[in-house]
Amino acid sequence: MTDTIWMPDLGSKGESKYIVLIQSMRDAIRSGNLETGTRLPPVRDLAWKLGITPGTVARAYKMAAEEGLVETTVGRGTFVTGGLVTDLPDDPLLNLTTPDYLDFRAVRVPDLGQDKYIRQVMMELGRGGAHRYLDYPTSQTDYAARASVAQWIGPDRAGRFSADEVVLGLGAQNSVMMALQSILHGATPVILTENLAYPGVRHAARLLRAHLIGIEMDEHGLRPDRLEEALRRHGGQVLLTAAEAHSPTTAYTPLERKQQIANLARRYQLLIIEDDCHCITKSETPAYRALCPERAWFVSSLSKSVSASLRFGYAVAPQGLAAQARQVAQSSFYGIPQPVLDIAAVLIRSGKAEAFRSGVEDRICDRVRIAVNVLGQWDIAWRKTLPFLWLKLPQGWRGSTFGRACEKEGIRVKPADEFALPDGQAPNAVRISLDPNMPDVEFEAALKQMSRLLQTPPLNVDL
Repeated sequence: MTDTIWMPDLGSKGESKYIVLIQSMRDAIRSGNLETGTRLPPVRDLAWKLGITPGTVARAYKMAAEEGLVETTVGRGTFVTGGLVTDLPDDPLLNLTTPDYLDFRAVRVPDLGQDKYIRQVMMELGRGGAHRYLDYPTSQTDYAARASVAQWIGPDRAGRFSADEVVLGLGAQNSVMMALQSILHGATPVILTENLAYPGVRHAARLLRAHLIGIEMDEHGLRPDRLEEALRRHGGQVLLTAAEAHSPTTAYTPLERKQQIANLARRYQLLIIEDDCHCITKSETPAYRALCPERAWFVSSLSKSVSASLRFGYAVAPQGLAAQARQVAQSSFYGIPQPVLDIAAVLIRSGKAEAFRSGVEDRICDRVRIAVNVLGQWDIAWRKTLPFLWLKLPQGWRGSTFGRACEKEGIRVKPADEFALPDGQAPNAVRISLDPNMPDVEFEAALKQMSRLLQTPPLNVDL
C-alpha cells in the first residue's frame, strides 16, 4: 500500500471542478499513474490542496467508487482498485407486488378490458396470413405504427411533424435512452435534469457514463435562472425534463416558463428531451418540440394510458435528427417486434386506445378524489389526472422513517430519497401512488392509516 502523490490539474475557472476531478481520477487510474492499492488523500486534505469544497471531492470519490475504480473503507481511507463494477446497484425500476402489502409505490394502469381486447387483436392478426412475422421489422413495416403515433399525439402537442420524424422504442425509458445515445458525446457528457427525478434517469446516466446535474425546482418546475447558472458552470449537452407531469412532485411547467427555457436551449446550444410518460390527459400546452422543434425531443408511450405490457414507446425527434436516432435504435435492438407494432397501430387507429385513455383518466380522477378527501389536512401536492400525490411530511418525520412506519402497517410508499440524484438532497416527503386496481375499501383504509401515522411523529412510534 502506498499513499498517492497525485495532484490533478483542475483547469480553467469556467470548467466544472467536479467533472474535471472525476475525469482526472479516471485517466490516472486507467493509465496506471495511480496504481492499484494506492491510498488517495482524505477528502478534506485534497479539497484544501486544490482550493475546492470537500463536497466536490466527496462526490468525485463516490462516483469513482460506483464505477469500481476505488474502494472506501471506514477508518482506513479510499484505495485504488482499478477495476470496473460488473453489477449495477440494487435500484430496481420495476415495483413488483409484494404479498401481504398494499402497494402505493408503483404507477399502474386500471383494468378496463385492455387484456381482452389485445387478445382479440392478436387473434385477428393471426388470421391475416400476410407472412409479416418472419423477418426483421423495417422502416416500411413499422410505418403504420409511426403514422398512428403521429395521429395519437395530434397536430398541436409536438408541433408540425410527420411519421418519418417518429422513432419507436420499447417504452418511454428505452426511447429516452435512444435519444440520449443520439446526443451525448465526449469523455464527460453532462445531463441536466430536475433535482428530484424518476429513478430511470439515474439508471440512464449510469449506463451512459454521464454526469447528472440537478436543477432546482419550484411549484412551476425547473427554474430558468438555476438552469442558466448550471449551464454556465457545468456546460451540458442535454436537458432531460418531465415538464407536463413531474414525478414525484406533480409539478407542471406553464407555457411562459417553457418559452424561457426554450430560449436558453437556443442560446446555449442545449438539446431538450421532454419525457411525457406520466401525462395521461390530452394537454393543451405545447411541448418543447413545438416551441423549439430544432432542439427538442418529445418522448412518451402507451404504458400509463393504455397498457404497460406492450412496451410501446416513441420519440418525436428534433428536425433533422430522426435518421440518426433510428440508427441508434437499429444498433441497439433492431426495432420493435412486428406483432407489437401491429397491435399498437390497431389500438390507435380503431379508437380503442383513446377510449382506454379516457377510462384511465376517469378512474384516476376518482382515486385522487378519495385520496384528497382523506389526506387533505396534510401538505399534499396533487392534480386530478395524475395517478400519484406528493406528501410533504410534518415536523418529526423523514421520508425513510415514514416509509418504515407504513411498512409495519402493511403499506408500501416511495420516500423522496429514491428520487434524489446521487449528490442531491432529499426533502422530507413521500410519493403515494394511487393504485386504481386496489379494492376501494382497502384503498381508503390504507390512506386513513397513513393519516393516523402522520399525527404520531417518530418519537411516539415504535420503529
